[in-house]
Amino acid sequence: MRDILARDLQEKSIVGTDGRTFGTLYNITMDPDSGMLRDLVVDPHESKTTADTDDGRYRIPIGRVKTVRDQIIIDTD
Repeated sequence: MRDILARDLQEKSIVGTDGRTFGTLYNITMDPDSGMLRDLVVDPHESKTTADTDDGRYRIPIGRVKTVRDQIIIDTD
């Protein structure tokens, strides 16, 4: 498995396994105690009525990530 650098993830599209586009990656959160990644922070393509953050972005748990290539594919099941 090859390493993926954080800088290469910036602004990648987030797409669900159902084909739906969620937005673009803005940032990634990490647990400061364990060092484990927590969430993808996503800039939505469309206005959402409910945002997880004050600046209109929302979070997707890192456990939903299926693959990372040209896009970040997340499980939508």
